[in-house]
Parts: sequence; structure tokens; C-alpha cells
Amino acid sequence: MDETVIRLLQQAGDARRLGRTAEAEALLGHVLVHQPNAPQALNLLGLIALDRQDFVNAISHFSGAAQSDPGEAALWMNLASAYRGIGDASGERMALDRALAVDQCNLMAQIRMAQLQQRLGEDHDAASSWSKALALAAGLRDMPPTLADTLAEARRYISDHKARFAEFIETGLAAPLRSADAVSQRRFQACLDREFGRRTIHQNHCSGLHYPFLPADEYFDRHHFPWMAQLEAKTDAIRAEFLAMAERDGGNIRPYVRQDPGTPQNKWTELDGSLDWGAAFLWEYGVRNEVVCAACPQTVAALEALPRADIPGRAPSAFFSLLKPKSHIPAHTGVTNTRAIVHLPLIVPPGCSFRVGDETRTWQEGVAFAFDDTIDHEAWNESEHLRVVLIFDVWNPHLSLAEQALLKQFYAKADASKAQDLARRI
Repeated sequence: MDETVIRLLQQAGDARRLGRTAEAEALLGHVLVHQPNAPQALNLLGLIALDRQDFVNAISHFSGAAQSDPGEAALWMNLASAYRGIGDASGERMALDRALAVDQCNLMAQIRMAQLQQRLGEDHDAASSWSKALALAAGLRDMPPTLADTLAEARRYISDHKARFAEFIETGLAAPLRSADAVSQRRFQACLDREFGRRTIHQNHCSGLHYPFLPADEYFDRHHFPWMAQLEAKTDAIRAEFLAMAERDGGNIRPYVRQDPGTPQNKWTELDGSLDWGAAFLWEYGVRNEVVCAACPQTVAALEALPRADIPGRAPSAFFSLLKPKSHIPAHTGVTNTRAIVHLPLIVPPGCSFRVGDETRTWQEGVAFAFDDTIDHEAWNESEHLRVVLIFDVWNPHLSLAEQALLKQFYAKADASKAQDLARRI
């Protein structure tokens, strides 16, 4: 930026602060002659228009500024303000999404998104955004009173939302819960109490639903899965199908780790978008991948013969997991202990190992095992060759059939509640 442009921008900013908007606009016009689409000049023109509540021109100026400098979150925030001024919720959402794609740790963007979702009656999304905002604000010192008031209101909103959600779920499940046996009733009610923040359970580490009182096994006893030998007998056929698919078309292999734009650096950053840990999904959260399934009919038949969970949008999942040489999957925990994760090792060079809790094992080709992925676990391939494992989920074997049915109804009711939010948006 040349000295003339810098000087004109400083003069325009001073003129705006002193209320001489016509002078500021004239100076900014000169800036745009010297440097067309200068984001600083367009942003100042947008702020002047916003001061006048001329939201249409503000949108035009802020849009130009943001397109010129898309990595500046403040420009997208200003554009969101202008869209809000004309009552354009979709435009406001778009601008806030772009600000968060730049930086998901932007506290004000999270607050503004939560406020928008709350205005639109998107209760689940608003509660999630408010929770993110509260987490971001947790370390702030000398918090301004207005921000403190906003966050206090956020806590009340989240608390009220949880209470409404709990009432909706428990009303819908009252009859089937009453018909369950006493053990299932006790454990399922404890599950709901924990989910709705009414009690603490000191076991496992689940980022999603935690089901109380299930044994926290690192590796489940094999006797819980009488079908494992049947699966292991198919190892050669499953391996051959994977190799043929991978050789023919890459096997629809994609990075297993794919984080949202703007995600801060974390333990997954090194694997984000990388085929060092790759996956070819047969099912992903209950959705069948027809291309991969068509290429692996014997694998599909072997999996479909097993008692897997069937929860729309959540289960089953099944995929070929590929770990390249000298790669490491960092320690992590899973979503819910209502499932067991099964590994069928297909290609295991020497130097590959897997840890769950305090126990580290070496995979053996054709020898399946199941573990609780809500216990801290990680994996290594220290060899010079590719490691491939077929991974899929089944119900935790300690759940009764009645509890499995209650859990399916829980997820159906939870999805129905979210669908109500979506219907309000439409």
C-alpha cells in the first residue's frame, strides 16, 4: 500500500470519527481511484452506510471488502450486521459461516451465530453455538459487563433448552420405559439423567451418549461374539476384494480425518486431509456406499450376516482402515460406549501395534477382536509397508435387547426434535 493511500485512509477515518461523513466519502473515493477494491476503503464506506442505516449500500461495500480480503473475519462480521439490518437471515448466516471458516475461535462470531439461531427457533444449533461461545470465553479476564450479561443469558438459555429437550424425550419414552424390565429401566434412566446433566458417571470418555454401568472393558471378552470365527473364516476373501478394489480404482479411499475450515491446530492437524490414515467406507453412519459395496460383495455378505446396530444416521459404520508406513494415530476416545468396535486385521506387517487403555497388542492377520473405543486408544505403523484393517461397529454386548430398543427410540426422538427445528427454518 503506497503512502498516498495510507494517508487518505487515515484522513477518511479521522473525518468519520468527527462526523464529517461527506468529506470521509470523498477521501475514500480518491483511495479507490488509486487502489480499486481496496478492502479498507470499502469497509469504511460500509461502516458509514451502516451508521446511516443504509443497509443495502452497506451490504454492497462490505461484500466488496470481504471478497477482496476473504481471510479477514471482521469484514464478514460487518457484512453479517448489514444483512441483519434488512432482516436477511440467510445472508447473515452465510457471512457468519465465512467468519467462522476463517477462525472457529472467534468469540463474537460464535455469539452472533448463536443469537441468529436463537431468533430463528433453531434450538439445538443455538444451544451448541452458545456452548462453544461459553467455552471460548472461559479464559477471559476483565470481561466487559455487557459480555458477562450476554454469557449469563446464554447459560440460562442452554439450561432451559436442556430441560425442554429432556421433557420431550422422556414424555415420548415413558411408555416403552415402563414396559422394560427393572434392570433396563434403572440403567436407561441413568443414561438419560447423565445425558441431561442430572448426574455424573465416573467412567469412560465419550464425546456423545454415555450409557452408565456398562463394564469399562478395554478389550471385550471374545465369548461375547460367538460369530467371530465365522467372520475370520472370510479373511482371505475380504482381503482379496480390498486389494482388487484398491488396485483397480483407488478403492474410493479418502482421508479419515477431515476437519472443518477454521479449526484450530490440534492433535489431528497432521492427519487432516492426509491419506497417511485413509478409509474406504462400505457404510458410514448408517449410509451404504454402493460403489464400495458393489466391489466387495463377499465382504458385504459377511458383515450383513452379523448382528450389527441399525440406527438411521448413526450406525452401522464399516470401512477398510489404511495406515501408511511410519504413521501414528494419536491417542483419542470415541463417541459412545453403547457400541463395540471390531477389528479384523487383513494386512499387518511387523512393527504395527494398537493400544487401548494400558494394554498394547500386535494385530494378527485374520484374528478379530473387539474393544471399547471410549477408552483412550492409539495405533502405530512403524514398518515400511501398508497396514489394512476392516473396522466396524456392533452393539456393546452388555446391553440387553430391551436397552438396544430403547436407545433406538431415544435417537429417533432426538432426531424428531431436531426435525422440528428444521421445519421452523423452512
